[in-house]
Amino acid sequence: MLASWVWGLCGGLLIGSAAALYLLVNGRVMGMSGILGGLVDGSGWGTWAERAAFVAGVVAVPGLLALAFGGATHLTGNWLVIVLGGLLVGVGTRVSNGCTSGHGVCGISRLSLRGIVATVFYVLAGGITVAVLRHGFGVI
Repeated sequence: MLASWVWGLCGGLLIGSAAALYLLVNGRVMGMSGILGGLVDGSGWGTWAERAAFVAGVVAVPGLLALAFGGATHLTGNWLVIVLGGLLVGVGTRVSNGCTSGHGVCGISRLSLRGIVATVFYVLAGGITVAVLRHGFGVI
């Protein structure tokens, strides 16, 4: 069995490589909120097939890996918390004009001040949210 940090390293290498390849091939930053948002609001219909394939891969691959390796979230088994958390993250990414892949992976790697500042704030907000929900409300 591999140590848990090895899985994190592998995931980071895959995400970083995918972001670099996406930028190289498309000339655009690989931000999930922008890719999905373009499908939802209609602004990205010119590249809908590429966007749909990307979203399908983001959903399907982790599911297949979880089946293959028995992975699951270790934070909570409460599906309501997971779904609500995902929806809130989605709203937050639209409000901040980017997400972890757009600002965190691509923005920081390009030394974008906007990406660095956004990443600092959403990491802080995530930490505070977990602390409040876990220690304040006992939800997770």
